Amino acid sequence: MRKKSVIREYVEAFVIAIVLALIIRTFVVQAFKIPSGSMEPTLLVGDHILVNKFIYGVRIPFTDIKFFDFKDPKQGDVIVFIYPKDESKDFIKRVIGVEGDKILIKDKRLYINDKLYNDSYGVYKDHTIIPGHVQPRDNYGPVVVPEESLFMMGDNRDRSADSRFWGFVNLNKVKGKAFLIYWSWGGFMRDIKWGRVGDLIH
Repeated sequence: MRKKSVIREYVEAFVIAIVLALIIRTFVVQAFKIPSGSMEPTLLVGDHILVNKFIYGVRIPFTDIKFFDFKDPKQGDVIVFIYPKDESKDFIKRVIGVEGDKILIKDKRLYINDKLYNDSYGVYKDHTIIPGHVQPRDNYGPVVVPEESLFMMGDNRDRSADSRFWGFVNLNKVKGKAFLIYWSWGGFMRDIKWGRVGDLIH
């Protein structure tokens, strides 16, 4: 029995590695880069993050079919999902409301189920209050989150395009939960944010 050639062994090892990487990326963990400041200060432009794609169930690629649903997203989770207005894009925001929650924003104050929400992650940098008839940034609702849906907001409340502007996210569009910053930089070696590398995302 002839031994495999060295080249064939390398090719087989490379193919196996690629297949395993694709399986992990599709079903287990995927890397994303933060392109905007809508989640500041939790996530900064240039943060590279890992997303757990297994925790909310395994989604069959190119479909809305999921299986192994271990848990649903809960209030406070930072998740990646398919942008409802353009399904070629992925967005990342924080879960504010889940199915059945009543959402009201009044002069930048967030109420959930008629109670003022302890919005510890929300940051407001613009003191201007915009009336609700002009746009929904500072005055919105009340609305009730529909079945199998989520209400999402960016932590940078004044500079985030989120559910206030484009509506709810269906659970079938959720890709996973962000859990780790594995790299952070602005494009040049001097801009590497070493203190953020390895930070857990809360």
